Amino acid sequence: MKSTTHHPNTETLLSAWARMTDSPEAEPASSKAADHPDLLECLFVIERSEEGRWLFRNAGHRLSDLLGRELSAHDCLDFWTGHDRAMVGSLIDSVRESRKPGILQATGETLTGTHVNIELTFAPLPTPRPDRAQSRLLGLYQIIEPQPILKGRPVWRHRITAVFPPKVDRQPAGLRLVASND
Repeated sequence: MKSTTHHPNTETLLSAWARMTDSPEAEPASSKAADHPDLLECLFVIERSEEGRWLFRNAGHRLSDLLGRELSAHDCLDFWTGHDRAMVGSLIDSVRESRKPGILQATGETLTGTHVNIELTFAPLPTPRPDRAQSRLLGLYQIIEPQPILKGRPVWRHRITAVFPPKVDRQPAGLRLVASND
């Protein structure tokens, strides 16, 4: 897979997440959230409900404006349809299982047909009990183009253009030889 450059806000979030979770990928902080004032307004937290839905618990004000609605208790997957919805669900599942961040890139469209490129990051939040399944994810919804292109209109349709699943270090299973004289 080709290495790709992500939006600076995405890189800042991933760096902060690595430091917050004491991940081996943690690097010294080259930038801080204060260097990216628009970052905090596009952060969100989703939580898995008992029915298996990923509901918004918190969302920045700008994100609610970008998507044209109050997001509290709204299912994160409702912004996607068809195969895209399944792919986002699979990405969230892989982030949940691996406990490592994943990124997707998409095209967003307004009702007037304006298209914008979006980068969406999901990162698992630390849980008090590591033996329990991951139930909360931190997210960042980042529009790549300058926001005035939207002219105040919300993004209502999303189409995936690229998925960057979590990087999982897989150790090969040990080979075990069993001999039987039967």
